[in-house]
Amino acid sequence: MTRGLIAIVAGIAVLAGLGTGIGEGLVAAHAVSAIGRNPEAESKIRTTMILGIALTETVALYGLLISFILLFVFK
Repeated sequence: MTRGLIAIVAGIAVLAGLGTGIGEGLVAAHAVSAIGRNPEAESKIRTTMILGIALTETVALYGLLISFILLFVFK
């Protein structure tokens, strides 16, 4: 019983990747739109976009880490 609940919670923790994927897609879409409006600022926009995507990706990695901890530590 407990093992099954831990597996369900681990699956929910991995769902953090769903939100980060949507967020990263929105960031990239807005960056492309901004570059289209102001091509001279491409390097600044790209740098900010990559930094934002990297910070957003950490949320998905934390969700994956939590799910691994739940699955392999709590037996």
